[in-house]
Amino acid sequence: MRAILAGGGTGGHVIPALAIAKELKTQYAAEVLFIGTARGIENRLVPAAGYPLQLVRVGALKNVSLATRARTAFDLPRAVWQAAGMLNEFSPDVVIGVGGYASGPTMLSAVIKHIPTLAFEPNVVPGFANRMVARFVDAAAVHFQETAKYFRHAKVTGVPVRHAFFEIPDKRGGQPTLLVFGGSQGAHAINEAMIRCLPVLRRQAPGIHIIHQTGERDYNDALAAYNSFTASGDESAEVFRFIEDMPAAFARCDLIVCRSGASTVAEITAAGKPAIFVPFPRAADDHQRVNAEALDRAGAAVVVEESKLEGVWLAETISALLGDAARLARMSHAARSLAHPDAARDIAALAAKIAGIDEVSHSSAGAP
Repeated sequence: MRAILAGGGTGGHVIPALAIAKELKTQYAAEVLFIGTARGIENRLVPAAGYPLQLVRVGALKNVSLATRARTAFDLPRAVWQAAGMLNEFSPDVVIGVGGYASGPTMLSAVIKHIPTLAFEPNVVPGFANRMVARFVDAAAVHFQETAKYFRHAKVTGVPVRHAFFEIPDKRGGQPTLLVFGGSQGAHAINEAMIRCLPVLRRQAPGIHIIHQTGERDYNDALAAYNSFTASGDESAEVFRFIEDMPAAFARCDLIVCRSGASTVAEITAAGKPAIFVPFPRAADDHQRVNAEALDRAGAAVVVEESKLEGVWLAETISALLGDAARLARMSHAARSLAHPDAARDIAALAAKIAGIDEVSHSSAGAP
């Protein structure tokens, strides 16, 4: 089996794609090629995982200036032509679009050439690249049932995440613990709101322990604020620029305050953790807000818009949730009910099905 995974840009696109690639290689002895762009994180992650990567030249069309859209529109036919050359050379049995800049041109080229195509969509509302090809792809793997309406043939598979998140046991008792993070670079608005709410938390959630990943920019200010917060009383805190072992941090907490990108939402559901989501307001198509609201409707999360993020409100919400063990348990159960532990396997199986490929023995394939 020969498979192309097209797209990238951010970890939210590339990390699930790598999980799918590994499953394709393990289950179907697949030879895998990635197609991305020069600006994406795929340039670091894909070669490090042992997969070949080729690049097309294409820019953004959403949330950019008119001049950038014009340049992208000018580059798009060339990107489709570049992708067509890569398809001719590699001769894939299936092309999987994971979203991001390179996904659209490659999937369009595959559709024109009548190569089987599978769209992977982790957000409730598809991104621009997947919307562009939604009517033409052979199948789609989606995270949410409500996303299926955008595609002709969709299956709810979930988003691949590390198995360590599924292995996290329920936390029972101990010091009430809050985990705060805003992605690998941190989230300035969340960091500032947490700093402002610490005096209120001391009064309303005595004895709380906070684990906070701030990113580099706000680390020193946050560290100083937490040192003051823990100087008297039973409160304690750990402040990190970056947390290497996020599943371990999840295991220690009762509640999470975070953004609501697709990968974070998938990790939340895999771990069965209650969450307060603060969607990134400038995300393409406002997809973080829509993701967060999907978990809110399921009873797994509370959502607050960044524009309404205020220290006292945040402190009161945190303390109310930490003080209500029954509600936390219900939220945890609701989150876990949305999890998909076999997402990578199911997506790989769907790709193989539309390519007309049968599963092969594990012993006949390896994985990088």
